[in-house]
Amino acid sequence: MQFVAFERAKQGTGASRRLRITGRAPGIVFGGDTAPVTIEVDHNALWHALKKEAFHASILDMELAGKVQKVLLRDVQYHPYKPQVLHVDFQRVDEKTRLHKKVPIHFVGEENSPAVKTDKCLVNHIVTEIEIECLAMQLPEFIEVDLSSAEKGATIHTGDLKLPAGVKIVTHGRKDITIATVVEPVEEVVAAPVVAAADDKKKGKGKK
Repeated sequence: MQFVAFERAKQGTGASRRLRITGRAPGIVFGGDTAPVTIEVDHNALWHALKKEAFHASILDMELAGKVQKVLLRDVQYHPYKPQVLHVDFQRVDEKTRLHKKVPIHFVGEENSPAVKTDKCLVNHIVTEIEIECLAMQLPEFIEVDLSSAEKGATIHTGDLKLPAGVKIVTHGRKDITIATVVEPVEEVVAAPVVAAADDKKKGKGKK
């Protein structure tokens, strides 16, 4: 994905506030051998881009001062109640940049699995994103989890995932992270009506 940014001359809270009034969002791009540069981005274009999953988990082409740089979205600050971006951070990357990044998980094939199709089980998605380590240019937009062969009672862990070349799961000391579980549906039990013996007894006492 590509977007256009502009160098920002004025800094500070007041300057950022005036910038937002004009329909721009303040930001910064850092990393690499170049000093950090304060930037501004068209707010509406940024807002719509942020709704796309790929904008959060893929290498972006940022055009700045007539040159295109490879960057990665690192942080976004939103207004607490307005639909407004207050600030956005990008990191410059190249083929040598090594990243730790959370990427989304895409579950596929569960409707065709024996567990769902035959045994009418339910699949619980325990996590929807996972932290990975890789070179910037190897960063996948998502990790796919194929559930087409899942059976009743199965548990899918990070060790079961087929990862792209050069990509490692970051577990932070945990041996294996549970990704999804397959459970049997719970049958709803309808309780039989209970005779209100106590109420009948009270009614009987009232008659003399």
